[in-house]
Amino acid sequence: MIGLLGKKIGMTQLFSGEGKVVPATVIEGGPCVVVQVKNKEKEGYAAVQLGYGKGKRNLNRPMRGHFKKCNAEPARCLREFHMADPSAFQVGQQITVEQFKVGDYVDIAGLTKGKGFQGGVKRWGWAGGGAAHGSMQHREVGSIGSNTYPGRVFRGHHFPGHMGHVRRTVQNLEIVHVDVTQNLLVVKGSVSGATNGILEIRPAVKNPAAHKKVHVEAAKHKEKSAKGGSASSGKETKK
Repeated sequence: MIGLLGKKIGMTQLFSGEGKVVPATVIEGGPCVVVQVKNKEKEGYAAVQLGYGKGKRNLNRPMRGHFKKCNAEPARCLREFHMADPSAFQVGQQITVEQFKVGDYVDIAGLTKGKGFQGGVKRWGWAGGGAAHGSMQHREVGSIGSNTYPGRVFRGHHFPGHMGHVRRTVQNLEIVHVDVTQNLLVVKGSVSGATNGILEIRPAVKNPAAHKKVHVEAAKHKEKSAKGGSASSGKETKK
């Protein structure tokens, strides 16, 4: 599993076998084109560069040559997916949602919605001043430490400013449905970004299924060793 680029379609809800409502996000995953395969001998690291979507036609000459090498149309975005051995991939190869199956866990990264310039109450959750008529200070910035000590403002103070439009990754999202014909992925939960925003879908780094398997095997081993110890102690008592 290498990963995929996609586009957020929107959110919906599904019903589990027990009749519970499951919030889900629908993602158009690919198809992506392998634009470049990088190796340690030439570039110094191993990675596969994928292109997704229709890009601008008025590209500069270096980028036009870059896409011409793989006989692909200019892509809307390019992303690299690092891996130990990219030899299984070839330039021009198409990557689709076929690599995923129901029950897999993925990490999905995207740009959060931009909120523009916001005050401290919305941006950082300030309590604000009193709401009564005579308060005179409702949502403004209060004291920020300009006294004899410290006589300055500490770095990292929460102030009004630009909010949103930052990269955020949501980890361990479970895939609940895969539609290969329409290139759709449905994952449990929400992902960052607005509708039609570009998303990066990668195999989960902290795969809960793998951790669960390790814990189950450890519990079985512990139980087995405990039974072995009790059996040996029983034999000693008989003697």
